[in-house]
Amino acid sequence: MTPITVQSTAELPTPTAVAHSKRPKDYEWKAVTLMSLGLGLVGIDRFLIVPLMPVLMRDLKLDYQDLGHITGALAIAWGLSSLFTGTLADKVGFKRVLVPALIGFSMLAGLSGLATGVGSLIVIRALMGLAEGAFTPASIIATMDASPPRRHGLNVGIQQMMPALLGLGLAPIAVTQLLKVMNWPWIFLMVAVPGFVVAYLAQQVLRQPTPDEVAIHSMTHDASTHQWHEVFKFRNVPLGVVCQLCWLTCIVVVAALFPNYLVDYLHLDLQSMGFILSSLGFGGALGSLLLPALSDKIGRKPVMLISVAGGFVAFWIFFRTGAAPLQLFLCLMAAMGCLYALLTLTVGPVSAEAVPAQLMSTASGMIIGIGEVFGGGLAPALAGYLAKNFGIQHAITMPLWALAAGAIAILALKETAPIRQKGER
Repeated sequence: MTPITVQSTAELPTPTAVAHSKRPKDYEWKAVTLMSLGLGLVGIDRFLIVPLMPVLMRDLKLDYQDLGHITGALAIAWGLSSLFTGTLADKVGFKRVLVPALIGFSMLAGLSGLATGVGSLIVIRALMGLAEGAFTPASIIATMDASPPRRHGLNVGIQQMMPALLGLGLAPIAVTQLLKVMNWPWIFLMVAVPGFVVAYLAQQVLRQPTPDEVAIHSMTHDASTHQWHEVFKFRNVPLGVVCQLCWLTCIVVVAALFPNYLVDYLHLDLQSMGFILSSLGFGGALGSLLLPALSDKIGRKPVMLISVAGGFVAFWIFFRTGAAPLQLFLCLMAAMGCLYALLTLTVGPVSAEAVPAQLMSTASGMIIGIGEVFGGGLAPALAGYLAKNFGIQHAITMPLWALAAGAIAILALKETAPIRQKGER
């Protein structure tokens, strides 16, 4: 009689291992690389216009109010698009949303070089915001799908570091150098090309998982169908919206007021101001890479609390530092690193891991969209009012209040890291 061999449950393959064993061994790094490059291009296309503003003002006869309208049109369109296309990606699959979005924002980035005035530039940038807003939540879920749950934080962090590194860190340097050898329309046209290449490769490489395969990336393991509004029944989503508003308030206030604070209040020269502000991109990139990866090891909430405390202390020291460029650079670099880590975890693992498979893109899109529309719209208006009526040195303390509010929301979040779940080792 043939003996019966009983296999222990510890030796049985997990659902995660089974799902990922069906994929090519190099799928993870290929998909994460493509989604990182795609989001990096989003950062370049969005922030490329900033160092070009003086040239655009001269050639297109723009004024400061026009610059505000151009920037605001893209931000609002981005937010509204994320609100709706996150749900669309859950219904039709992230690949069917992000590949057309890649093609769309790359084409529109190139068309920016053909703008003839403020009207055409606002329309083009708003349409570009719609495409970029569609790409962002879908790309986050594509990155998580390609990753084992134990590497969600690391891989989403790699993806999220690229807009800061390329858009805020390297693009201004490259653009100012390119202006020496070519006119600004050619720069816009040139940056469109990589987007088409990434879109083609994404179409070839990315796979569209089944709901059951997506469900392994959620702590609910729920692959059933849900209505979009059910996403707010999961407390990490409304709390994530609050967090995102806090983090974006900090970032928007830094972008809107800190240059003038450094020049007008601390009386630094333009070169010193530029040196200090260069910390935004490099600090954001480091924070996005290192801290979310740490959350895979010790949990999402502990890292978010460490980040919010680190950001608070860094801003506190910054506000008490005089006209010392190196110290200001280091403080702002640390603060932005913590803020970008908070952004990465909020729109990625903390929200997507907390909801059923059919609501993952919806959750990320809702948080990104509401945060972009209201955080990007209301925060600078309030900061400007405070600066005008009470002095810029008081208005720039808004990040301290925002971080304190965000810390309270973090305490109420539900932990989603696999290592912190029952039964995980």
